[in-house]
Amino acid sequence: MGANGSSARNVSFGLDDDKKVTVIEGVRLSGDVCRRMREAQASGKPKPPSVPPEGQKPGAHPEGVSTKEAQEEMRKNFEHQQALVQEQLAKLAQKEKEVSAATGLKDSSAAAIMERGRAHHEQEKAKVLAKQLERKEAELATLSAFYKEQLEILEKKEELRSSGKLYGYRRMPAKCVQHGLHNLDEYKQAAEEYNQAASRAEAHLRPRRTEAFCTDLQAKVLQCYRENPQQTLLCSSLAKQYMSCVHQAKVRGHSGVQTTTKSTFREEYRKHKWL
Repeated sequence: MGANGSSARNVSFGLDDDKKVTVIEGVRLSGDVCRRMREAQASGKPKPPSVPPEGQKPGAHPEGVSTKEAQEEMRKNFEHQQALVQEQLAKLAQKEKEVSAATGLKDSSAAAIMERGRAHHEQEKAKVLAKQLERKEAELATLSAFYKEQLEILEKKEELRSSGKLYGYRRMPAKCVQHGLHNLDEYKQAAEEYNQAASRAEAHLRPRRTEAFCTDLQAKVLQCYRENPQQTLLCSSLAKQYMSCVHQAKVRGHSGVQTTTKSTFREEYRKHKWL
C-alpha cells in the first residue's frame, strides 16, 4: 500500500479436468496445497494461510467454490447410487416372483398330468371289466338257454309219460318215407291204411307194462327249474343226479321192457304185412 493507492489488477485462473482451480496467476497449485485446502474447509479449523502468489488478493478463496461443487456432486452420486440399488432390488423381487410363479405352474402342470394319467388308467380298467362282464353274461345266457331247453324236454316227456304216449306207435314207417310218395292222395291213403293197421295191431297187443323210476329226482328237478327260471345253474347238481339215476336204471334193465314191447309190435306188424 503506498501513497498512490492500490490499482486494479487482473487475476487469471486455470481449471483442471474436474473443473477445479489449480492455476492462479500462472502459478500451478500442487496437490498437497489443494489437499490441505480441502481438509481445512472440511474441519473448519483456521490454518495459517499460505503465502499467496504475487498479485493475488488476500480475501480470495477460489477453492471453497470447488469444495461445495464436490459435495453437491457426491450427494448427487449417492442419490443416484441409491436409486440404482433400489431399482436392482425391485428387479430382483420381480424376478423372484416370476420364478415362484413358474415353479408353481410347473407343479400344477405335473399334478394335472398325474391326475389325467390316473383318470385314463381308471377308464381302461373300466373298459376291461365291462368286456369281462359281457363275456360272463354271454356265458350265462348260453347256459340259461341250454337248461331252459332241457327243462322243456323234461316237461314234454313228463306229459307224454302221464298220457301213455311216450312210446306210442302211431308213426309213419321208415319204408314209406324212403319210397317217397309223390302223390298226395296216395300219401293220405297210405297214412289211413297205416293208422287202421296200427289200430288193429294195438287191439291184439297186451297193455304195455311201464315202470317209473327216478321220479323223486325228476320232481325235484322240475320244481327247481320252476322256482329258479333266471338262475338255472342252481339246478345243475340235481340235473346231474337225475341223469345219473336214469343211466343206472337203464343199466339195471329198465330198458328191457321197452325193447320187448317194440319187438312184440314188430311181430304183430309183420302179420299184417306192412314190413
